Amino acid sequence: MTSKFSASGISLSRRAFAGGVSLAGLAAALGFASAAVAAPGDGFGQAEWAQRFDSDARLVVPRSTTPLLSQQTLAATEAAIQRYQQIVQAGGWKPINGPTLKTGVRSQAVVALRERLMRSGDLDSQAGMSPVFDSYVAAGVRRFQARHGIGQTGVVGKETYAAMNIPADVRLRQLETNIVRLRSFAQNLGRRFVTANIPAAMVETVENGEVMTHHAAGVGKIDRQSPVMQARVLDINFNPYWTVPASIIRKDLIPKMQADPNYLTDNKIRIFNKDNQELQPSQVNWNSMEAINYRFRQDPGGDFNSLGVVRINIANPYGVYMHDTPAKGIFGDDYRFVSSGCMRIQNVRDYVAWLLKDTPGWDRDHIDQAIASGERVDAKLTEPVPVYWVYITGWATPEGIVQFRDDIYQRDGLGAIAAYQAAPGGGDGHGGPAPQPQPARATAGGGGGRLQPMNDDDE
Repeated sequence: MTSKFSASGISLSRRAFAGGVSLAGLAAALGFASAAVAAPGDGFGQAEWAQRFDSDARLVVPRSTTPLLSQQTLAATEAAIQRYQQIVQAGGWKPINGPTLKTGVRSQAVVALRERLMRSGDLDSQAGMSPVFDSYVAAGVRRFQARHGIGQTGVVGKETYAAMNIPADVRLRQLETNIVRLRSFAQNLGRRFVTANIPAAMVETVENGEVMTHHAAGVGKIDRQSPVMQARVLDINFNPYWTVPASIIRKDLIPKMQADPNYLTDNKIRIFNKDNQELQPSQVNWNSMEAINYRFRQDPGGDFNSLGVVRINIANPYGVYMHDTPAKGIFGDDYRFVSSGCMRIQNVRDYVAWLLKDTPGWDRDHIDQAIASGERVDAKLTEPVPVYWVYITGWATPEGIVQFRDDIYQRDGLGAIAAYQAAPGGGDGHGGPAPQPQPARATAGGGGGRLQPMNDDDE
């Protein structure tokens, strides 16, 4: 398959670009064929805004069925490095600033936006340089957002500006850093395995070389990072208890009880002493560290238990695991760095059904029945499934789509500019100027005030 970013054998130098290489020429070098549409002029009006340029398949970012950890992704990323080397040699792209931009806006900032999208191959040069933000531009913005893990709104707010303003040479170095990580997984990883990409906050199940299911995930905060590791899924707990680890008792539970004496009762968390006798919250001195001497256990319950209705146990030295969550709203956010190191899984029943498909007696109906019972039920996998928690911030797919994610833990060695992450919720939406990139920062993260699960020392 010919990549839409394929260099097609054309080499562009900085000198040639300075000497007058056009955007159309750059687009041609990147393999972006001309669209069979007329370029809109400055007088582009309402009728043209409705044209569906985004129906062009070249602008759609499909959900790839190619595993992240695969020879195909490795080869595609190697090709992407060559393409980004050409983009850098051609001058890269300039930073852009301006108000919030969306369909219908007329501004010179749209001209700069068009040029930026063309340089990265997200907009065909045939779309022209009109100052009107039309459906051509909206499609290009959505394509750019999809490649950078930003909600595909087609609106340019501060988060999209920030991603666009990361220089081309930084993106190139990001790909060069991540190709080393991808090569470390170039061997055969098994017939069935799970990949959890931490910077993308995404999980995929892989079987016979093809992605079977995709799941958004909630991963570790900056100050409570999810570990990079190789492990195995061993068993699954339905309707689990959650035992609060000492670290969370100190960091979260004691302050919450100081602020609200009813917190434990409201969240159905019980206190037990070393003799397994239950205590009342009023028996604990919350203005001291006395609480760390007790065990705190949350009752099962999908509506309130921090683990939701499922816990997936993986053998590892970090005390982390994968689980459901009652706070499903986090999966619709761009920013999903919200946990204390464990990983929350969207559509967890589908994930568990795939894990248990080779375990007799655990079809989807049996899984649903176990959850509906409200009782603690355990299922041991007949054959453990390998799981790889990886840190990949830049890669490409065989379809020619180059993907980037924020270096949220700043492990790429490229500084804060590549680790930028706008505040949870995305763009400003108020027409303010685009901010300069800032270092990533931790957030309180989803959960509606619930404690963030990290470790379960119960049993």
